Amino acid sequence: MRKALIVWGGWEGHQPKQVAELFCMTLEQEGFEVEVSDTLDAFADREKLLGLDLIIPNWTMGEIAKPLADNVSAAVQAGVGLAGCHGGMCDAFRTNVDWQFMTGGNWVAHPGNNGVSYRVHIVPGSSSIVDGIDDFDVVSEQYYMHVDPAVEVLATTRFPVAPGPHSLNKPIDMPVVWTKRWGVGRVFYNSLGHQANIIEMPVVTELMRRGFLWAAEGKRLVAEQSANGGAVGAAGAYTGMGDSQV
Repeated sequence: MRKALIVWGGWEGHQPKQVAELFCMTLEQEGFEVEVSDTLDAFADREKLLGLDLIIPNWTMGEIAKPLADNVSAAVQAGVGLAGCHGGMCDAFRTNVDWQFMTGGNWVAHPGNNGVSYRVHIVPGSSSIVDGIDDFDVVSEQYYMHVDPAVEVLATTRFPVAPGPHSLNKPIDMPVVWTKRWGVGRVFYNSLGHQANIIEMPVVTELMRRGFLWAAEGKRLVAEQSANGGAVGAAGAYTGMGDSQV
């Protein structure tokens, strides 16, 4: 049975407990054995993390000890999937740039705050994760992010919508959904999900479900490739997070 770990906490305004419960329900419906924790100490056992298929951080504006972040990085580099949404993953630990490097981006602003009406544009043909999903509208925070240029962009939103000091810049398409690799692990992120009601939108629920499955599938593919004699090592693996090279 595939195993997943959801770790929630941090700023209560993002309803981390409620969102974690929704994610748990989605994964259990897909046959995962799910552990849900409200402490970052859940990242303390590196060997346990290496035995998972998927890690879902759902923790906003916190601080993480370097050894704990190193453990997550080591697990993902070895093939464990990493997936999450909104501030729970890419505004989790603002002072940890290594975490931001691993996840693919970090939050910097949401002009207009909550309640902005905007469109999410699917990038056609970008991934099976978005196959058959049409552009859709959402009323929520519109995340402006600093994004790793290495990510594969699956959906975008156009800025500016809400007024602000950014408004006189040229219009830009900001990534909303993306994937990337960290070592041989798969990383999935969706900037939607300010509160549980956004996660409950059918299209967002489906995006998260597909993203979870895609990220977790990487562990099996790595194992199969290794069993067949393929090269699965993370050549040139990033070692900025301590002794996490695998």
